Amino acid sequence: MMIPDHLLQTERLVFRELVESDWRMVHDYVSLEVVCRYQPWGPNTVEETKTYVSEVLADNKKNPRTRFMFAVVGKDDDRLIGAVELKICDSYHKCGEIGYIFHPDYWGIGIATEAAEQVLNIGFEHFHLHRIQATCDPNNIASSKVLEKIGMRKEGILRENLLIKSGWRDSAVYSVLETEHKL
Repeated sequence: MMIPDHLLQTERLVFRELVESDWRMVHDYVSLEVVCRYQPWGPNTVEETKTYVSEVLADNKKNPRTRFMFAVVGKDDDRLIGAVELKICDSYHKCGEIGYIFHPDYWGIGIATEAAEQVLNIGFEHFHLHRIQATCDPNNIASSKVLEKIGMRKEGILRENLLIKSGWRDSAVYSVLETEHKL
C-alpha cells in the first residue's frame, strides 16, 4: 500500500524512507544530550545509531507493516533534519501512534509542528485510522505545545511507565480522533 506523494511532503519538508547511509545524519542529532534528555535512549554511540537504522530497515520489510519511520528532509537544502513515525498499534480498532525527533538547529521554527501534522494526515487520510495518540515527558513543554497545536488533547499521565537514565519517568498521553482532525 503505497502512500501517495502529496502526503509525503509539506510546504518545507519531504518525507522519505530511511536508507542505510542515513545513519551519519541521524547520528548528528541522536548523539546530542539536548535531543535525548527526555528519551529513554541516548545519547547514542555510533553503533547504537547504526543498530537503530538497521532495525527501522528491517521493520520496513515486515508484512503486514505496522511501523512507518520517515526521514524528514528540508526542501531547501535536501538535508536530513529529523524523523517522524507512525505506528499502527491496532488495525482492527484503527488506532495509531505518532512520534518525532529533530536536530536542534530546526527547533523553534515550526518544523516539528508541520511534520507532526502531516503524519496525522497520513494516518487519517491514507490508513483511515480512527484515533491517533502520542506520548511525551510532561516536562517537555516544547513537545506538549506541538501536540496541542496539531489538535491533540491531553488525556492524562501514565505514571512511571518508562525507565530512563535518571530513573522512572511519567508520560503525558495526547490523542486526536478522525472526527476532530481537519484534513
